[in-house]
Amino acid sequence: MIINRKIIFCLFLGFVLVSISAVGFAPASQAKNDTDETLKIALLPILDAFPFYVAQEEGYFKEEKLQVKAVPVASALERDQLMQAGQIDGMLSEMIAAGAFNRKKIQVKIVGVLREAHPNSPLFRILAAPDSGINSVKDLAGVPIGVSKNTIIEYVTDRLLAEKGLGKDKVVMKSIPVIPERYQLLLHGRIKAATLPDPLAQSAMKAGAKEIIGDSAYPRYAISVFVFNLASTENKQESIRRFLRAWDKAVGKIKQDPAALIPLLLKKIRVPKNVQEGYILPYYPYSKVPDEAQWADVMDWMIEKGLIDSPQPYDASVTGSFLPKR
Repeated sequence: MIINRKIIFCLFLGFVLVSISAVGFAPASQAKNDTDETLKIALLPILDAFPFYVAQEEGYFKEEKLQVKAVPVASALERDQLMQAGQIDGMLSEMIAAGAFNRKKIQVKIVGVLREAHPNSPLFRILAAPDSGINSVKDLAGVPIGVSKNTIIEYVTDRLLAEKGLGKDKVVMKSIPVIPERYQLLLHGRIKAATLPDPLAQSAMKAGAKEIIGDSAYPRYAISVFVFNLASTENKQESIRRFLRAWDKAVGKIKQDPAALIPLLLKKIRVPKNVQEGYILPYYPYSKVPDEAQWADVMDWMIEKGLIDSPQPYDASVTGSFLPKR
């Protein structure tokens, strides 16, 4: 098997995920002086963002009389820097990133769930390298698993292995933050196991990697969320509600006729070439928020990893006040 490292790196640079760091925002007073009601949303070229493009294509934002500007970003680090600088209102992110932003004071709020693991539609999979001899979770004992440290990928990996009874003393994580590099190392056998997001995980499986466990088996752990800065949740409340209504319309469109939307998906989202033919869209839920138990588990994990000192109250970081009424 010959893999062109440069091509794959370029194709999948957008899959680089979460980078957690100390963060702060431009003063809220500065945001309050902004009379532009346009919502600026940071988007990575990943599956999570697809309903945004459906809403745009189908005119759902216009139906809601909403001005929305997509701000394309190449990595989660770039996305978080824009949020830190107050240059965007919202972003597609996850609970660990929100917890990192709020570790000293509340600066962002989670207003909705945009993706979650679902039967036959995982977000992440723990994979074994081709010809590694690893066939089950117990075979991973003591084997370094390639992950992005201090991110949702490490969190999901920890929780899936624990669910299958692999003790903490037998789990070894290897930091490989750049996902295309992790993909390459796995397929070349230079690491025996790694956790990858779909559709890159599907591509690796097509190329010979073996799935050991996916998060579909335990769907409460892997969710991505909408995160908006505090100033926007205070000053652009109706715009956020309209945004979520338009998003839900797009989710409904995807559920209604997913096959018809594949051309748009391949145009907007980076899907590896070896899985494009016959590709099936993942599951997208209608807008909701993580529950208290999900948030508490993330807080426990972040404290264990030394990422925060104490748990943040659920109601301070998560709000369901913007969800569409059904």
